[in-house]
Amino acid sequence: MAKRLVRWLIAVGGILFLTATPSLAGPPFVSDDPEPTETGHFEIYSFVNGTNTRAGTSGETGVDFNYGAARDLQLTATMPAGYTDAASGGTRFGPSNVELAAKYRFLHQDGFGFDVAVFPRLFLPSGSGVTGDDHASLLLPIWVQKDFGKQWSAFGGGGCTLNEVRTASFCQAGVVVNYQILPKLQIGGELFHATADSQGTPAATSVGVGWRYDVSDNYHLLGYVRRGLENASETGRYSWYASILFTF
Repeated sequence: MAKRLVRWLIAVGGILFLTATPSLAGPPFVSDDPEPTETGHFEIYSFVNGTNTRAGTSGETGVDFNYGAARDLQLTATMPAGYTDAASGGTRFGPSNVELAAKYRFLHQDGFGFDVAVFPRLFLPSGSGVTGDDHASLLLPIWVQKDFGKQWSAFGGGGCTLNEVRTASFCQAGVVVNYQILPKLQIGGELFHATADSQGTPAATSVGVGWRYDVSDNYHLLGYVRRGLENASETGRYSWYASILFTF
């Protein structure tokens, strides 16, 4: 697992060097970015997502709160509800895993050449027995971003999720390239990979396309779709994400 993650992080680093305005990143993509919410400001996402496998469709809906608590420091709380629609019949709803996180950017492009941040994220047990994970877990990633000119940017990185059930731990890595196609419209492509865990969930690789449309300075529409390339029937034939972003 570790060797495979290292290979993916090296690939991500290479793409960040070779691909190419500063751009807002993170959602709607799976990979995150190192840029924190501006100090004293809020970014609030009202979202819904889903993934289809041969077992059925499952996902979450909820609210993702982000606050710029200090220079280079963002505090995050995500409160989701989960759903499952099994292929064998029956739809279930329930609380999912509340997420608490803090992003800290410790390197800047103007001095180092890249923005670099850590973004540890704690997933609390769902407690529902129906949706989400009933065990706590902790994602420990590092994210890197490089902006080129006034239209292109690239970000990515990865890390490992440490689960309370150790055999359910896994690692992940991804890279996104963004293009500002219109003054209010940004599109991007993502390559993402997650390693297998020891409980039988196989490795997964996917490609996705995301977009963001700025309705105004305070309201934004985000969307994302991705297609599984590796073990797609088990891990995700296709996935989607949609949200309304409020910034103030």
